[in-house]
Amino acid sequence: MTSPIRTAIDFYERHPISAQIILAKLEAARGTLEDLQPEELFPHDQDHYGGLAANDALALAARIGLGSEVVDLCAGLGGPARYLAHRYGADVTGIELTPARVAGAAELSRRVGLDSQVHVLEGNVMNLPLPDAGYDAVVSQEALLHVPDIARVFAEAYRVLRPGGRFAFTNWVVHRPLTDAQRQLLWDGMAAATLIGIEEHAKLLRGAGFEIEAVEDETEAWGVILAERLRMYEKLRGEAQAAGTPAGHDDFYKSYVLFVELVQEKAMGGARFTAVKR
Repeated sequence: MTSPIRTAIDFYERHPISAQIILAKLEAARGTLEDLQPEELFPHDQDHYGGLAANDALALAARIGLGSEVVDLCAGLGGPARYLAHRYGADVTGIELTPARVAGAAELSRRVGLDSQVHVLEGNVMNLPLPDAGYDAVVSQEALLHVPDIARVFAEAYRVLRPGGRFAFTNWVVHRPLTDAQRQLLWDGMAAATLIGIEEHAKLLRGAGFEIEAVEDETEAWGVILAERLRMYEKLRGEAQAAGTPAGHDDFYKSYVLFVELVQEKAMGGARFTAVKR
């Protein structure tokens, strides 16, 4: 029996995507890991809704370009950070709570020659190990739901940005109240610590000192993306069960099914926020 989730680390330590799995897939496909290119990682290391197009949308919102100094909150294995470095020429500092994913990010970045532009540090996004006013942009994708105090994250993002710096992120949002049972399952399966609406996000951003430039409701698009991801996950789960191998964490599966249902019903969804430090 899998131990219960107590923190987001528990969730990500059992996450089905790891640097070792990505590299094993690539080695099996190409026969060697020599001369691995950044583009070869992108089909495997972009574990967020919308893939590379979502990265481009955040880069546009945050005005990331050649030489931009960027912070990626909850950077995971560093997929989006590597994309921003490779595609836009940014220097990206990721912050990630889970030690195994920090190590995995370093290994993947080294393998594709981006270790001079991408550095993922072990740290808590509620207390960033970064200097004041040192960065042009802060980004994050579908991760702040794991954080127990989003207001502190917003205050930290504001602190590390230079004047005129931009904060662009996507996050889960709640469009109507959830039951206690639904919230509990979303915690048990996916470590969803904070589930709030669009207006509450906006209120907390303003409270941190930001001027909100844009809020884009992504719920409709996410509904399509999530339905397809669930079908793929169920196929893999069924294949694992048929083969008599572990089919994954049951609470994750149950909570994922619930999340997709709630997004389809538009009780939950996602949004992209763009804010500026004046």
